[in-house]
Amino acid sequence: QVQLVESGGGLVQAGGSLRLSCKASGRDISVYAMGWFRQAPGKEREFVASISWTGGSPNYADSVKGRFTMSRDNFKNTVYMQMSSLKPDATAVYYCSADPSMGFQAPYWGQGTQVTVSS
Repeated sequence: QVQLVESGGGLVQAGGSLRLSCKASGRDISVYAMGWFRQAPGKEREFVASISWTGGSPNYADSVKGRFTMSRDNFKNTVYMQMSSLKPDATAVYYCSADPSMGFQAPYWGQGTQVTVSS
């Protein structure tokens, strides 16, 4: 079992920045692909970013490319997502996930952290 705890969400004005963190426990996440997903009110959960267990170049949704940066620190069992130039449509609950594969077919999920971007 992998337990994931997100933090760093909050209220920010459009154009601002936030840094989300996801601390893992229970197992060493160095063998897991890690991802960030988000769910806005009334919408389905959607992919935001992912990074392989090797820590290579992350993958991003087109909507966040150039503004969000995902990274991982396997020594700290933590992943991060730096979000810049935030827009109101980024308002959502952001979830951290861990999966043995990049397909995220059966991932572990955190409880989520709320990000609200005001216009």
